[in-house]
Amino acid sequence: MSEPVLYIVATPIGNLGDLSPRAQEVLAGADLIAAEDTRHTGRLLAHFNIKAAMISVHDHNERQRADLVIRHLQEGDQVVLVSDAGTPLISDPGFFLVRAVREAGFKVSPVPGCCAFIAALSVSGLPSDRFLFEGFLPSKSGARRQRLEALRNETPTLVFYESTHRIASSLDDMSSVFGAERYAVVARELTKTFETVRGGTLAELIDWMGADANQQKGEFVVLVHGAQSQGPVDLDPEALRIVRLLNEELPPKKAAAVAEKITGVKKSKLYQVLIEQA
Repeated sequence: MSEPVLYIVATPIGNLGDLSPRAQEVLAGADLIAAEDTRHTGRLLAHFNIKAAMISVHDHNERQRADLVIRHLQEGDQVVLVSDAGTPLISDPGFFLVRAVREAGFKVSPVPGCCAFIAALSVSGLPSDRFLFEGFLPSKSGARRQRLEALRNETPTLVFYESTHRIASSLDDMSSVFGAERYAVVARELTKTFETVRGGTLAELIDWMGADANQQKGEFVVLVHGAQSQGPVDLDPEALRIVRLLNEELPPKKAAAVAEKITGVKKSKLYQVLIEQA
């Protein structure tokens, strides 16, 4: 008998061709599939001609479903958790279930695949060595601005999810808090027919979206360049000049390492300057 396992399976965020062969195999071999929306997952399974028993696991019943999943595992079953799209638990239910299964002594194993914010980050052209994933902001403007204020001076790239109904007002709030000239990228409907990735200042993005109502429809990832730190002010101007010249011919890490040998300034500080000014 196979080992009882709870598999966390990533599913496509749009293009069904992104479901990996391994994910298909695990889904086909499952004794039970725990889905955020069984109707949505049912269509995915039908596309791949997979038949399996399903239960719903969402925000309102996750604690109760955890007991049922554990009972299946105790009987030696293979159980799969999926969300409607992308990687489960990333701004989706599943945290309590996974913790309960692990505490019950059963194995939890990932089957990696799509994740909307990682896909967006990879094509954004924004610094990706450090980023802060915030998921969905509060729905009301006052609470949303309060959260954005707390992030205003963060230097990593900021990553948000947003919905059709709030994308315009969220961009307005970001512009008010971060400044209209802060650079950002809007990634819409990734891997789908009307995929759009648009970069510009927040002011430019607001104008672009306001001029085309179609660009306000769909599922969004918004990525905002982190705040510029005050670090460069404390560095020797000549060291900054040298590292920037080197960076014209070398990758940032190599440029910083060579500049350290020339100037004596720590390469970590020089590297940070290059990343922040990318």
